[in-house]
Amino acid sequence: MTQVVIHDTDHDTHHDHGPEQGRGFFGFAKRWLFTTNHKDIGTLYLWTAMLMFFVGGGMALIIRAELFQPGHTLVDPNFFNQMTTLHGLIMLFGVVMPAFTGMANWQIPMMIGAPDMALPRLNNWSFWILPFAFALLASTMFHNGGGPNFGWTMYAPLSTTYAPPSTDFMIFAVHMMGLSSIMGSINIIATILNMRAPGMTLMKMPMFVWTWLITAFLLIAIMPVLAGAVTMMLADRHFGTSFFSAAGGGDPVLFQHVFWFFGHPEVYVLILPAFGVISEVIPTFCRKPLFGYHFMVYATVSIALLSFIVWAHHMFTTGMPLGGELFFMYATMLIAVPTGIKVFNWVSTMFKGAMTFETPMLFAVAFVFLFTIGGFTGLMLALVPADYQYQDTYFVVGHFHYVLVPGAIFSLLAAAYYWLPKWTGHMYSEKLGKWHFWLSVISVNILFFPMHFLGLAGMPRRIPDYALQFTNFNQIVTIGAFIFGFSQLIFLYNVIRTARGHGPKVSGQVWEGARGLEWTLSSPPPYHSFTVPPEIH
Repeated sequence: MTQVVIHDTDHDTHHDHGPEQGRGFFGFAKRWLFTTNHKDIGTLYLWTAMLMFFVGGGMALIIRAELFQPGHTLVDPNFFNQMTTLHGLIMLFGVVMPAFTGMANWQIPMMIGAPDMALPRLNNWSFWILPFAFALLASTMFHNGGGPNFGWTMYAPLSTTYAPPSTDFMIFAVHMMGLSSIMGSINIIATILNMRAPGMTLMKMPMFVWTWLITAFLLIAIMPVLAGAVTMMLADRHFGTSFFSAAGGGDPVLFQHVFWFFGHPEVYVLILPAFGVISEVIPTFCRKPLFGYHFMVYATVSIALLSFIVWAHHMFTTGMPLGGELFFMYATMLIAVPTGIKVFNWVSTMFKGAMTFETPMLFAVAFVFLFTIGGFTGLMLALVPADYQYQDTYFVVGHFHYVLVPGAIFSLLAAAYYWLPKWTGHMYSEKLGKWHFWLSVISVNILFFPMHFLGLAGMPRRIPDYALQFTNFNQIVTIGAFIFGFSQLIFLYNVIRTARGHGPKVSGQVWEGARGLEWTLSSPPPYHSFTVPPEIH
């Protein structure tokens, strides 16, 4: 974490020109529709992500309720498949990505000493196309033939020859979400490279800013690949091409190559900003600088570069040549090295630190432990002979969710608790925060750990019914899912009461060990963060 000396800043004394707030509903709508302020847009992203989190979570609970007992108990198998597809798409594109983008909008200008984002109107537009994309995606469920039912990975020919008509709406929604991501990324790169305060070199930037800079480059590289994949899907469906149809000389495996060339870097798009958050939270509550800052930066760059050469580990069972299997196996295992460096550095930061365990720190420590479990199961999946057994079983579901729930979601919760007092000027309820943490961390393990046993016993994923011997573990998983889902309501309540001004007021330096430019501003920060750039020595 960068150590800064603030010199000659008058941000507390300047007149804080707030938003133009008209009267009544139209004034309110105008304020939020036309805003170009990074804090407003960050808030919009975060509330959208919160809404989609409960929508996607509701779909997950439908999936788990159906799987509580063998047999078709609650929903039609076709509807079950629609739930799995939309749950995946919404959680990735509707929750984790917008939430981290909202964090980036709020924090990056304050962390680098900028007054706002570099391209404020583009910022507004890249947010406001998202609600329409999500509405389009959700509308697919009300079409004749139902919503897309082929899984979030959209494998051809299930998504081309045999897909319902609503698939075209899904393709258009994916295009809109990708466009939003690309524009947001251009904005973030322009802001970080051009608007840093005098004296803030790249190697003095906070780790959260570094991880987002690298994530933004990743997004610009991979989003057009996804756009190409879904456009080829559209062409196969309506324009007589056969990219993915073997009957016309195409190859369904081509779709998997193109999709996973996007899909694997996308996993790092979801987790790199999480690494940045944890690298901010842990040093604050250990009251010492981040251990091995330069190595953290190099490890992040290494992860981003390696993520482009590991995609076919999702495809070991497609009949790849042995040389290809060996290459992708070793490349996948190699990516564990920079990730291991990060975990080592977080643990070393904690070593002999004056630690206190407020809610953000609890989530950060849980992240380090549980994300590591997800990493180890990933190494098991990287081994070709083992993957032949685990492929498309619940073992993969368990692995993936250990990376994304205790990984991405826990880091988002840590970030929310960490920065919420800075954003609102009020301290959240620590008691509610701790209740939320313990319920979440216990239930998330009840929810995802037994999935590994189910997978090892041979239960395939994406099935609405299963053999009798899998019942007990499935019931445990479903109970964990409902506890986890309902414990998130504590978080929602805590955020709303804090945003409404309940809880003690906080100073600019919210946390004792916090270092960095954002903590030199008042809480809540002025509408325009740094009208005079701070000087960093």
